[in-house]
Amino acid sequence: MRKRAAVLCGAAVVVAGTITAVPADASASPPADLARAAKLTWKKCGTTDYPTLQCASLKVPLDHANPHGRQITLALSRVPHTAKKYQGPLLVNPGGPGGSGLTLAGFVASALPKAVAAQYDVIGFDPRGVGASKPALNCEPGYFNPVRPDSVPGTHAIEKANLKRAKSFAGACGRKYASVLPYINTVAAVRDMDSIRGALGAKKINYFGYSYGTYLGAVYAKLYPERVRRLVLDSIVDPTGVWYDDNISQDYAFNDRHRALMAWIAKYHTTYKLGTDPEKIEAKWYAMRAALAKKPADGKVGASELEDTFIPGGYYNGYWPYLAEAFAAYVNDKNDDPLVEAYENFAAVDASGDNGYSVYTSVQCRDASWPRDWDQWRKDNWAVYEKAPFMAWNNAWYNAPCAFWPTESKKPVNIANGKLPPTLLFQATNDAATPYEGGATVHRMLARSSLVVEQGGGNHGITLSGNACLDTYLTAYLTDGTVPRGHGEADAVCRKLADPKPLSTKAAPTSARGSTLHGLLGFRG
Repeated sequence: MRKRAAVLCGAAVVVAGTITAVPADASASPPADLARAAKLTWKKCGTTDYPTLQCASLKVPLDHANPHGRQITLALSRVPHTAKKYQGPLLVNPGGPGGSGLTLAGFVASALPKAVAAQYDVIGFDPRGVGASKPALNCEPGYFNPVRPDSVPGTHAIEKANLKRAKSFAGACGRKYASVLPYINTVAAVRDMDSIRGALGAKKINYFGYSYGTYLGAVYAKLYPERVRRLVLDSIVDPTGVWYDDNISQDYAFNDRHRALMAWIAKYHTTYKLGTDPEKIEAKWYAMRAALAKKPADGKVGASELEDTFIPGGYYNGYWPYLAEAFAAYVNDKNDDPLVEAYENFAAVDASGDNGYSVYTSVQCRDASWPRDWDQWRKDNWAVYEKAPFMAWNNAWYNAPCAFWPTESKKPVNIANGKLPPTLLFQATNDAATPYEGGATVHRMLARSSLVVEQGGGNHGITLSGNACLDTYLTAYLTDGTVPRGHGEADAVCRKLADPKPLSTKAAPTSARGSTLHGLLGFRG
């Protein structure tokens, strides 16, 4: 899903029509460091969905410790403010790492109430290595092409085949980008964000990040607390587990979400005819997986690809009706066409994002230490598999290049911060990609933060997705800085949205606002 967002604005950067950049703090003279900052030239690059979108590029040092050395290029987007009251730039990030933020600027500007969005320059950006930024990493094109080995290493031969793939990917990255990989990490991306701030002429930024973007924003706030005006973090990474432990936590949470899907299917036996017992339905799913391991559907969807297809359902339950239909057609009608279509609509969009995955691994493998002894991975992931089999080994192989990564690892950033203005956090209790404890942990680590909880919600990226209760808190904060203050762990609690119903039409899932957002968010973190 990362790739979809990268294409829309990146291809439009060359459209003519230059706009003069407006200083982001027009009421005051820029500080001395900003007087020397690069100036941005904005060009129209609007799309049908976001016609007011503008694009620009910015040169930044590959190594911020050597500002006059090699330069790289960041791709930026903007929806400019139109109101007389101007509250500065609002930088947005969709996560990943590896997600393009260019189109997200258009989405956020259009999804917020007009009167609020009009007070900000909503700024999207492709982080270093991503999308329309240059260089854009692509370590091993076609790495996720089907059919891959079964993710579950039930035999030595299967494990060996998966290890060969992981080592090959890490080696390809090292050969192609030896001079770049040491500088693809969260701290470097944060330095870039401050360069964007300088180029915008802003003393402070407002920031709104989803998923991995919450860690990016928290690290920016740690390094530059005096430059943060407002900070919104939605679906929050646990900063104490980056990244090996966080991925293990994901495995358990995704297994729970997969079982939630099975329970949802059980409620609609008259539609799907898969039974009324969630455990028996789950057994049918694993039987389908075993059959596909032996005979991939249309030569495309084997066991690993089936997991890829259903993992997005853990991020967003709007996909459930489509996944259920494909599951039912395969089991009841011996028809694998809907399953192949679901793979192409959901899994292939994410997995074929070679650039996004290349940046994902480059950032996560560099950000923090990973076990270099494969015996440790084997032990840990078999232990997870015993309790939570759905995504355990799929996720292990997704991250396995880090066991063989060609650069050394940095230390994670302690994001604990007592120097920030009031900040606003959003977290669903049943989020799989960033489990609830991450939101609770960051709430404790950021003094003066407020935590808004979506009780019972399992979607990833919960604001601007149709929950009016959540969006009321977001709107109030972006309007005048108001945050809720409670007495328990949560400062405010909102009910989750109702689960979807079975399909009544064949409308594409991207027709709903919520799924538009989920099409822009970076998967995995």
